[in-house]
Amino acid sequence: MRTFARKFSKNGNELMIMSKTKVLFINSEVMPYMPESRMANLGRFLAQKTQENGHEIRTFMPRFGCINERRNQLHEVIRLSGMNLIINETDHPLIIKVASMQSVRMQIYFIDNDDYFSHRNQYADDNGVEYEDNGERAFFFARGVVETIRKLRWVPDVIYCQGWFAAIAPCYIRKHYGDDPCFRNAKIVTALYDNPFQNTLHSTLAASIKCEGITKSDLSELRDKPVTHDMLCRFAIKFSDGVIVTDEGVNPDLVAYAEKLDRKILRATDEEIDMEKYEAFFESLFNNEASEQK
Repeated sequence: MRTFARKFSKNGNELMIMSKTKVLFINSEVMPYMPESRMANLGRFLAQKTQENGHEIRTFMPRFGCINERRNQLHEVIRLSGMNLIINETDHPLIIKVASMQSVRMQIYFIDNDDYFSHRNQYADDNGVEYEDNGERAFFFARGVVETIRKLRWVPDVIYCQGWFAAIAPCYIRKHYGDDPCFRNAKIVTALYDNPFQNTLHSTLAASIKCEGITKSDLSELRDKPVTHDMLCRFAIKFSDGVIVTDEGVNPDLVAYAEKLDRKILRATDEEIDMEKYEAFFESLFNNEASEQK
């Protein structure tokens, strides 16, 4: 059972903060492995500050081809690699790599695959043309994170999904692995960014995602139509417990949709990371449990 500690905010209000929380970060970008950006900075420093505040973390990102393995000292974790993930009836080997930020004692796990990541840029080719299979790549990433966590037998309390490239993870975790001991008690958070893809994802994305536990109704936002950025974000919000608005440019319709579904919302658009706000937000996802322990 989770334990809670009493803590006072700067204005003197009493908060119930989880004394130690396990947070899984499913990040699309992390500094210094990706160029500096709002997303890459938060991918690095939110995880770092969460760990520095005494919580336990695991951080994942895709091993995009633009990441220099030698310079960043990535190495394969043999005991976690070797599984094949089937997407659209094709086997895709899952390769797990890891790197360490020695100065802050933080590890980053990388989801890799020759077809989807190793030999490609982030979201578009050298000519700026977005990859047609970006939806499949995002699904492989989500599945790779989940299968790795299961192999590690690590049980997160909070799962933080960063941006549209992690947007399939909430449904996959909630519906396909909803009863799995690693995930059944976890709270899922979607962090929205103002970084939309320009084209649409393929209309077969819903069919690619469909698996045991995921129904046609679950996929209603995506089924049989080209998928826009906002459609994919709505899909993520639908299966999340909370939503974090990280950029001023996030579409207000997405925030309104989250409010309509009664999702907890944190507005965190300030440049500096306010860990008191983040911790209070993560704690609020467990309000009922906290009340029982008072």
